[in-house]
Amino acid sequence: MPQHVAIIMDGNGRWAQQQGKLRTFGHKAGVDSVRASVRYARKNGIKALTLFAFSSENWKRPKEEVKILMQLFNLVLSSEVKKLNKNNIRLKVIGDLSAFDKKLVEKIHKAEALTEQNTSLTLNIAANYGGRWDIVNAAKNIVQSINDGIMTSEDINEESFHQHTCMSALPPLDLMIRTGGDHRVSNFLLWQCAYAEFYFCETLWPDFNEQKFDEAVIDFCQRQRRFGQTGEQIAPEKQGQA
Repeated sequence: MPQHVAIIMDGNGRWAQQQGKLRTFGHKAGVDSVRASVRYARKNGIKALTLFAFSSENWKRPKEEVKILMQLFNLVLSSEVKKLNKNNIRLKVIGDLSAFDKKLVEKIHKAEALTEQNTSLTLNIAANYGGRWDIVNAAKNIVQSINDGIMTSEDINEESFHQHTCMSALPPLDLMIRTGGDHRVSNFLLWQCAYAEFYFCETLWPDFNEQKFDEAVIDFCQRQRRFGQTGEQIAPEKQGQA
């Protein structure tokens, strides 16, 4: 099983338009798919689930849609945090929170504090997040550490850089799923996805359920992950049997 799965939840707007509804109707319907994905991850021993809820580029969308997305985020925080805590799920919100309303930021911090001791699953919600932002932010943190005398330029390597990114305490990203049919990462987890497996499906996000999640995981489990090595190095016993 993958230990860390990330999902680009794409297709809410198109799902709603197909039903003659406003795009925002799709965002509301997508909350059920979030719940289904969290259930699946927890039941199947996945240690970290990272969901791309709102990118740093999504501010460019129509103001009314952005407003409703913020309201929905606020509402879901209020209604779901106690359930997450009851199910031993830790909530983390990753991204640049400085652009959000102060009351929303306070609510995020309270939710994180309430669930910080939970161990069955870490649920990361990427909000106002961008992969480039994460890398630049890590670089800034390293510069600050050097200025503070905590480290020197000689200490900079891939591991020390990783320790300054958003999800340094979590297992490496194993699987990235994108719903909605597009085949791109859209500035999501650029540092973390270096050796992740990718799974693209046509399913629009509100139709993504536990069965669809299971199909992605089964596909992942059938792959051979080589990390730069040859297939024979990874499975030498199969080569000997050939």
